[in-house]
Amino acid sequence: MKMLSLGTLAIMAATLLTAMPAQAYVGPGAGLSLLSALWAVLAAIFVAVGFVLLWPIRKMMRKRKRARQEKSEPANTASTPVSNATAEQPKA
Repeated sequence: MKMLSLGTLAIMAATLLTAMPAQAYVGPGAGLSLLSALWAVLAAIFVAVGFVLLWPIRKMMRKRKRARQEKSEPANTASTPVSNATAEQPKA
């Protein structure tokens, strides 16, 4: 591969860095579409990051709730059972 001279690189950089006026019109609808798409992408990123950050907290809360339910369950099973005779009453 040939080495480019410093002058050639300078001409290429000047050509690429000079802005030419665009002969085009972008209407307000295109701008609004671009903004709404940008908002949607940003919202999706924030929601995804939020779910990832809140996942351990939700898991910890579920674990605490499950432990609390298991702790209170043995007390509920010690209550007196209802017999079938009192549950079924004859109809008048």
